[in-house]
Amino acid sequence: MLAVDPGRDKCGIAVCRPGEVLAHRVVPSDALADVVRDWITAYRVEAIVVGNSTGAAGVRTRLVGCAIPVVSVDERGTTLLARTRYFRDHPPRGLGRLIPRSLLVPPEPYDDYAAILLGEAYLQSRGR
Repeated sequence: MLAVDPGRDKCGIAVCRPGEVLAHRVVPSDALADVVRDWITAYRVEAIVVGNSTGAAGVRTRLVGCAIPVVSVDERGTTLLARTRYFRDHPPRGLGRLIPRSLLVPPEPYDDYAAILLGEAYLQSRGR
């Protein structure tokens, strides 16, 4: 299953299977359709999950040509959880370790972590 955290300028994407994240990346919104088509083939994706907030309509329009189902899901709260997940995978170093993580901002876009959370929530809701 491929998950997309939509945005106006960039989107987070992730390919998830139960208990496993196969790939994740942040891509420019105008390159999304090409990357999604490549990943559908490379990872044998059977469904696409798209968050339902900012930029969702544009993303769904870009994915019209895909030959697999596109499902909208609620993405409330994923940005905050994605930041937490980012710092779990990339712990701060040096003096950054002393700053509460709730005050830290990742040094790079982390929309792909929001996509991971969308994918995992979708799989969990489907009992997988």
